[in-house]
Amino acid sequence: MIPLLNLQSLVRGIKGVIPGGISVKDFSMATQTSELLATSILDNFLQNGIGTYQDNMIYFKENDRLKAALLAISMGAAVDEVSRLLQWQDFESLAAEILESRDFDTDKNVILTNPRMEIDVVGIKSGTAILIDCKHWNKMSQSSLESAVVKQIERTRKFLAKEKVHAAIPAIVTLYQQDMKFLEGVPIIPIHQLDSFCEEFSGNIDEFYSQSNV
Repeated sequence: MIPLLNLQSLVRGIKGVIPGGISVKDFSMATQTSELLATSILDNFLQNGIGTYQDNMIYFKENDRLKAALLAISMGAAVDEVSRLLQWQDFESLAAEILESRDFDTDKNVILTNPRMEIDVVGIKSGTAILIDCKHWNKMSQSSLESAVVKQIERTRKFLAKEKVHAAIPAIVTLYQQDMKFLEGVPIIPIHQLDSFCEEFSGNIDEFYSQSNV
């Protein structure tokens, strides 16, 4: 783990990872750091394959913010702290990246038709699917959470009817939920616990499936 001050600076640097070209001066303004510290952060990013340097400018691609977030997490940054700096698209990509790291075949924004439904992230492993609805909200009321669960169960039933999988588990991934819990048999998983959930997924499929209302 890198020193705390440097780690905090690295997390702050995520704010400045914007697609296109940016100078050190503009990066320091975007991240509210000194130009010296901005240079250090950018050097760290470049050394880890995030961005490219050309003509005194650093050029970032669309997925570089996610790569910067994953770098910070790998160095010890809190997942929920990093997630606050991501847009909802980044949040979905982070969830998909975690599933892929646990050997799930993963797709994002899966569309079902008649009626049209969209699933944020689908991961399939050993014939069993986990269908994730990502909720990048600051706060979730109980009624909002209950509504999200009902809709995700509906999506999962439709997915099961159309796709060739043995079983499918609906799940909600949130940013601020403190601990994993079940609502109507659906796991509500804070993003910082998604990796451990995926690690234990195969050994608990029967339990998850028996609790769900799919």
